[in-house]
Amino acid sequence: MRLSSILYSIIFLAIIVAYSSVFVVDERQKALVLQFGQIRDIKENPGLSFKLPFIQQVVRYDDRILSLDTVPLEVTPLDDRRLVVDAFARYRISDVVKFRQAVGTGGVSSAEVRLERILNAALREVLGSAQSNEILSAERVELMGRIRDAAILEAQNLGVEVVDVRIKRADLPSQNLAATFQRMNAERERMAADERARGNEAAQRVRALADREAVEIVSAAKRDAEKIRGEADAETTKIFAKAFGRDPEFYAFVRSLSAYENSLTEKNTSFVISPTSEFFNYITESGN
Repeated sequence: MRLSSILYSIIFLAIIVAYSSVFVVDERQKALVLQFGQIRDIKENPGLSFKLPFIQQVVRYDDRILSLDTVPLEVTPLDDRRLVVDAFARYRISDVVKFRQAVGTGGVSSAEVRLERILNAALREVLGSAQSNEILSAERVELMGRIRDAAILEAQNLGVEVVDVRIKRADLPSQNLAATFQRMNAERERMAADERARGNEAAQRVRALADREAVEIVSAAKRDAEKIRGEADAETTKIFAKAFGRDPEFYAFVRSLSAYENSLTEKNTSFVISPTSEFFNYITESGN
């Protein structure tokens, strides 16, 4: 009975030792085997592995690409137009040994605190050397590449590889938005006033051109009318001259009728003329 109890205890102890000696590395992980805090082995391939029971311990790290969102950061570009930038990074643990030596037992959370400092320093350096328009436009793709390159160099000391850095948002500080909107509205109103002024100036030019053309057309019409009237008078004179040449007496009669008409146009016209005046020759002759 006592022998069987001892045997069972040995088997149980062997199972515990065997269980403590075996561990599994997932394909999404890397592992370090530590002994009294010192690195004894590196497990980067997935599968079953072994360690000394009770003496050694296993620390696992995620081998996937991880994300880090930075807190909003205020930067000052070259044009002194302050911006609040919100960015994020994608990274992975590339060297578990260096990572362990850099962060110790703090793990990923401690590494992300240090990585965020690296990203903030890179953001300030790169964005501080650019104009705000570059940051707010599509040109910031190049800026993000420069930020990533700067972060890659600094993050190597952590055993971390920075895969990508993106600027999610870049806005003016809230206290500056109202003033900026007012400046934008004022600029838009100034541009609208300029457009209206240019439109009025163009309208005045069109009206002046139209008035000048109207004056030229009227002047040309008057000139043509005077020309036609002069030609008509000349033709009339010519006709009368021919008529006078053929019948002087008839021409004298017509001229007398014209004189009568011109003299009697007014309603209150009065004449003091001798009855024997030549003015009445054709009247007296027609009366006879």
